[in-house]
Amino acid sequence: MPFPKTNPSLERALAERGYAEPTPVQAAVLQPEAEGRDLLVSAQTGSGKTVAYGLALARTLLGEAERFGAPAEPLALVVAPTRELALQVHRELTWLYGEAGAKVASCVGGMDVRREQRALAEGCHMVVGTPGRLRDHLERGRLDPSRMRAVVLDEADEMLDLGFREDLEFILDATPEDRRTLLFSATIPRNIATLARRYQRDALRIDTLVENQPHGDIDYRAIRVAPNETELAVVNVLRFFEARGAMVFCHTRESVRHLHASLTERGFAAVALSGELTQNERSHALQALRDGRARVCVATDVAARGIDLPDLGLVIHADLPNDPETLLHRSGRTGRAGRKGVCVLLVPYTRRRKAERLLDDAGVDADWGGPPAAEEIRRRDRERILQDPSLAEETTEDDLATAQALLAQRSPEEIAAAFARVLRARLPAPEEVFDPGTERGPRERPDRRTREREREGRKSREGRADHAGADMVWFRMSVGRRNNADPRWLLPIICRLGHVTKKEIGSIRIFDRETKFEIVPSAAPKFAAAVRKANDEDIRIEPAEAPGGWGGGKDRPKAPPAKGKPKGKPKRSFAKKGRGA
Repeated sequence: MPFPKTNPSLERALAERGYAEPTPVQAAVLQPEAEGRDLLVSAQTGSGKTVAYGLALARTLLGEAERFGAPAEPLALVVAPTRELALQVHRELTWLYGEAGAKVASCVGGMDVRREQRALAEGCHMVVGTPGRLRDHLERGRLDPSRMRAVVLDEADEMLDLGFREDLEFILDATPEDRRTLLFSATIPRNIATLARRYQRDALRIDTLVENQPHGDIDYRAIRVAPNETELAVVNVLRFFEARGAMVFCHTRESVRHLHASLTERGFAAVALSGELTQNERSHALQALRDGRARVCVATDVAARGIDLPDLGLVIHADLPNDPETLLHRSGRTGRAGRKGVCVLLVPYTRRRKAERLLDDAGVDADWGGPPAAEEIRRRDRERILQDPSLAEETTEDDLATAQALLAQRSPEEIAAAFARVLRARLPAPEEVFDPGTERGPRERPDRRTREREREGRKSREGRADHAGADMVWFRMSVGRRNNADPRWLLPIICRLGHVTKKEIGSIRIFDRETKFEIVPSAAPKFAAAVRKANDEDIRIEPAEAPGGWGGGKDRPKAPPAKGKPKGKPKRSFAKKGRGA
């Protein structure tokens, strides 16, 4: 259906931007019963909320006029939780009200306060800002709220979660009582409902989603990874999908720094986004993504809400979210405004159960599988080369002359191979990753003697025989067969966490709930000190006793006396049998 009639200047702006039909939230706020009323709206991220409240305010701010008069005291105030969201709203309202001659000012933390002060003093029609900076301008008398006809709280639940309740109440108390109050929130918990009852009059409640509903335009994938290969899996997922824009989420600033450096080193055009960056650095990072200079953004959850990036086709959870709400908000960076997107969760086998609970609580149905293999990526690269836009471009005379000169000296196969090499040179190489596979049943596991022979063979091949006669020191690790533990990914973890080499590791025994392994005596003290510092919630390593019935030296259990035989020195015939037993 077409947009309902609003204001001719706004209708022209929508047409110029290619807006043909309203999204559900835009249609809901423009229904006749919403005209002029306070609104309490819950809508999913990426549903067009900014344009929705921009259109809803048109008659309140402009009346029947098509253009604003000279700028003076602001007529509308929009409050957003983060600098990025506030600047994004500023851009949206600027183009939406551009035909109407609106002057929109921004007031956000981290920006030049003197510039904001001058913009407010010169006059404006709308102000967009963050709670702390807006309160500061109000307290210092730089922002005059006396003529305000409307206040919008965008992402109100996020602002309360961030501790801005006192600032919001101060701002709302400072504005005229007869203003319109539009409150937009992803969910309407009790604290939002309380705020609405206090500051809204006869508000119309609008629901355009089921609470915590997963996005219908997102394809969810859960990928099994070895715990020490998350970084390699990120590389292969990025290469497999080759999205025009991708966002990778980590828990901590340190994780963001490390992964960003690793991707940049491999040749990805990547930027980082975390709370430690200055506003200028964050703005440059986002602008690089918008204009295509960067294609990957590595971010903490500071970027999980309210940021709209064009062509963001892929979201990767390098670290699993802590709760279903964070999962949905992170994932909501893609699949916006009718566009399709892919969301990938990287799940170490030590955290599979947590991932399953997380997906179930969020109501998300994810396809499980292993990480993209290097050969799969190379196969996709060949398919992409055949579809490269340069092959479809119109051929010029210069192109033909160059082609003829090449064909005079080289065969078509050599020229095609060179073309493929040039295209591949722009792409980071895929990584060799291990697929832990699905959990194995008892029938699929080799018997004990076979497993022990395989372990002894590996021990010999890897040069561990040097320690055969030593009294090795045993440690235990909190993962076992239930976590699909495998020496192929356990060995690198032991080396990395304990600062040892493979030659300093002896036998490895994998049990149902734990794994025990040997460290040479000379390296055991430094190993114990290193793992004490490195232990985390996923994998714990601590000293242990040798497993019963296995291990060398004094830890080897003694054979029990045979039934019916007297204690003391055994007969010679019994000793022979005992040695062979």
